[in-house]
Amino acid sequence: MSNAPTLEQLRTFIAVCESGSFSAAAIRLGRAQSVVSYTIANLESELGIAVFERSKRRPVLTPAGRAILADARRLDLLMSQLSANAAGMAQGLEAEIALVVDVMFPFQKLTAALQAFTHAFPTVALNLTMEALGGVLKLVMEGECCLGISGPNGNWPDVIETDALGGIQLVPVAAAGHALAQRGQIRIAEAREHTQLVLSDRSRLTEGQSFGVYGARIWKLADLGAKHRLLLAGLGWGSMPLHLVANDLEAGTLVRLDLVDRFRSDYKMSLINRIDTPVGPALQWMKQHLKQEMA
Repeated sequence: MSNAPTLEQLRTFIAVCESGSFSAAAIRLGRAQSVVSYTIANLESELGIAVFERSKRRPVLTPAGRAILADARRLDLLMSQLSANAAGMAQGLEAEIALVVDVMFPFQKLTAALQAFTHAFPTVALNLTMEALGGVLKLVMEGECCLGISGPNGNWPDVIETDALGGIQLVPVAAAGHALAQRGQIRIAEAREHTQLVLSDRSRLTEGQSFGVYGARIWKLADLGAKHRLLLAGLGWGSMPLHLVANDLEAGTLVRLDLVDRFRSDYKMSLINRIDTPVGPALQWMKQHLKQEMA
């Protein structure tokens, strides 16, 4: 009868799979290669199955090994989350928390949350960073920020915990004097003939995702404020959060474009944090408050 493997055995197994060899896993884990080989042999003995093909020069998973790997990763994440939660409860009130926010997030709601936080936790230092697109996920993944308000992502990493915050409506706009603003219904093929202003991602985490980029001539901007100013100057067209351009639309300095073959675009927002990061009282308060703000 097989016995339950230890967490150390499972983490060693994951390291071998991710590193591609026993020697590389040994370096990653800071252990001797013989210890890694011994640990894997014990894991197979405990489970009563082979997880690697013995006829191959490099570690190749057996069908059973592939199934075990998925379960091992899931258990590893659960244990990391348990340890982080316990650490958060044990450490008491944090000295500081670091928050990174997508530039699309409604500034009024962010300001309200920051003001409420300083009143609720006057002794906790709050570090704030504003980023675009994958820049938020990058800072959370790297541990520089413990909490992020992120835009959409098609494939969240397993280590990331997400809470949906709803969507921000994006609207295509141009200055009143822009050529596109003089037309009624516009097809994307027509819009492509004019310079499109788009936000650029300083990370590479959204590489290959278009996020509504249609133009053949594109100006990439890392700053949403700069994009807004260039739109007002009539130097291109582009999508903006409705809450940021509502006054411009009302004043007539920007015109909403009617792109007939383009569906309404919502920019989905999520709260994100690493599941292996301790969540203390101040961070937990901020998460709940932001969810209430967007509810």
